[in-house]
Amino acid sequence: MTFFQSDGARIHYTEHGSGFPVLALGPGGMRSAASVWARAPWNPITELAATHRVIAMDQRNAGASTAEVTGSETWGTYAEDQLGLLDQLGIERCHVVGMCIGGPFILRLLQEAPERFERAVILAPNGLDNNRDSFRKIFDDWAAELAPQHPEAGAAEWAAYRESLYGVDDVLLSVPETLLPTIRTPLMVLQEDNLYHPLSTSLLLASAVPGARLVERWKQPADLTVARTEIAEFLTP
Repeated sequence: MTFFQSDGARIHYTEHGSGFPVLALGPGGMRSAASVWARAPWNPITELAATHRVIAMDQRNAGASTAEVTGSETWGTYAEDQLGLLDQLGIERCHVVGMCIGGPFILRLLQEAPERFERAVILAPNGLDNNRDSFRKIFDDWAAELAPQHPEAGAAEWAAYRESLYGVDDVLLSVPETLLPTIRTPLMVLQEDNLYHPLSTSLLLASAVPGARLVERWKQPADLTVARTEIAEFLTP
């Protein structure tokens, strides 16, 4: 297993293939990890490794990654881990793909270091739309599972961590909506419409980010064949 250290975290990552690099930020909510891509309809590790260098990472306290819980964690903390990994690998510029919580992760990266990303693909992005309590429950379930391994953190630290991610006013969670018109990184959005991935989020990204491309149908086998080609072409301009 390959790890790097980032702000008190030990982050696990894997590399696949060669070519222009792609940072892959997996689905799974707080359990976002490289292995979760195997359960996704479209898996960048298998789809892109023949033409790209795919770097897939486990987020802090997900998969094989670990980190202390302090209560000061924010979306920016995750961005620091992700950018730290790119720095560790000497990658100045890359594509980035993400699903589910990978959407908020990517948007924060495009806010903090837009010059690092050539193109971005977001599949089924998370967003707020009368579902805040559902996100809090997912967080609480994850925290309850991890708590025995983190004696350094009490109820106040876990609560502060949760609210910094899911108690925010921004519907996109990690960034304000006002960021969207300023994004210049070419963006493709594969829409979803369910509790954790509301259609409103996909449509907002597609309408507010200049030049963004929206893929409406992609999860069923027949649609996925077309979407697979669209993504490959988008990432190989």
